[in-house]
Amino acid sequence: MEKMVKESTIDTASAADDHAVGTSTTLYIDPAREEAVRRKFDIYVVPISVIYLVMSTLDRNNLGNARVFGFDEDVGLKGGEFGNIQTLSSVCTVLFEVPWVLATRRWGAKKAIGTAFVLWSICTVGTAFVQTYGQTIACRMLLNAAEAGLAQAFAFLFSTIYPRELAGKRIMTTNLAQCISGAFGGLFAYAVQTMGTRLGLAAWRWLFIIEFCITVVICGVGLFFLPGEVEKAWFLNEEEKETMRLKKERDYMIRGEEKFERKWIKIALTDPFVYLLGIAFFTSSIAINGFGVFLPTIISGLGFASLKVNYMTIPVYVLGAISLTIQVWYSDKIRKRGVFIVGCCIPVAVGYLMCVGSKNPDVGYAGMFVLVIGLYPISTLAVTWITTNLAPDTKRAIGQPFAYSLANVSNLVSGQLYPSQQGPRYVPGNAISAGLTIVAGFLYASCWFLLRRRNAQKAELIAEGATTNGKKGDQSLDFTYIL
Repeated sequence: MEKMVKESTIDTASAADDHAVGTSTTLYIDPAREEAVRRKFDIYVVPISVIYLVMSTLDRNNLGNARVFGFDEDVGLKGGEFGNIQTLSSVCTVLFEVPWVLATRRWGAKKAIGTAFVLWSICTVGTAFVQTYGQTIACRMLLNAAEAGLAQAFAFLFSTIYPRELAGKRIMTTNLAQCISGAFGGLFAYAVQTMGTRLGLAAWRWLFIIEFCITVVICGVGLFFLPGEVEKAWFLNEEEKETMRLKKERDYMIRGEEKFERKWIKIALTDPFVYLLGIAFFTSSIAINGFGVFLPTIISGLGFASLKVNYMTIPVYVLGAISLTIQVWYSDKIRKRGVFIVGCCIPVAVGYLMCVGSKNPDVGYAGMFVLVIGLYPISTLAVTWITTNLAPDTKRAIGQPFAYSLANVSNLVSGQLYPSQQGPRYVPGNAISAGLTIVAGFLYASCWFLLRRRNAQKAELIAEGATTNGKKGDQSLDFTYIL
């Protein structure tokens, strides 16, 4: 068998790439072998993440489609009670993101994500049989609690498999899933609606029963593909498993100790970068949430029937998926995050301002195409930015979902920005979304300046001959932040 690993002296340039400045040797792994292993994860794991995220997004979002079928009347909802269900469910999302990612770090993806899958599937079919307002609140809160950390758990998993400069293309599966569910979720719901009442059950109840069946079959099969430990993935041969073990050893500074180290809790929760990016993510997420509300409404305002509305949303989501793929690919290629995120804030703000500035529904529809160019890359790159700039694993498992939890507080706010009485233009909500997107651009730029300053300080110390700055993890001299 070929020799896979050797020790070699590294120069300053390679130190910057391997984050091993200040050491005399580093593990060398044949790049071709490492790439071959990554391809296997691309084949067996990345598609599963898309499937899981599409199904969870459909299960979570189709409550809105159920209202068209008479959900509110059957359950006896009045006034703002539907909004209360959404708000309380969002609280569970915020609260349970960190625990799920920590569970993924502790017990592996198969056990953590598999448990989440079982729980949210039960809650999905449970929604089909709710009879009261209270039962609906309980069921949907449990569903959101089960699904809360799914996207972040996959992002964390990818950060343990792929190099930092290649993680974005895999983490974008979250937003690709949103594009897919946004484009075709309405059509699926419409198809179920045509069933009408069957076996004494209303169409909206069948919506959740059918989703449950599809989820159990597809995600159940997908569960077998997920690895427990990436170094022991079932689809790797012994040589490939050894490559992953060596990679983990080589990346020790980024990965850290196997065991959970409590000291990183305080370090993660006192890092200004975590809060600054989380607040920036919060302000930009208002625009994302508003988009989901406003897109079908502006198309309805053109006078089309509900089925045609669903068709007309598809090209918008397709453009969003194309823009997402291209921008994240180039971001990985040139190892830049901040410039893409700040740049994407411009079309989002412009798109919303087009809707504010004109009463013409055609202009509003065109604004959605402008807006979506920047909408999805922002959130993907924000998650990628923080996921790949926190080290070791324990700090990442805390700081990453915590920042995302701050962003998800936007769900509590955005629901109040688009009250039905302000439709179809939603001028106040769209104006606020545009303004907050501009604020987000400045906040993301501040994140860039913060990380750039940290890199400059480290470079200055290294130039002076220092071998340590007394810090560990990403704030040590051994780590270079991706800007």
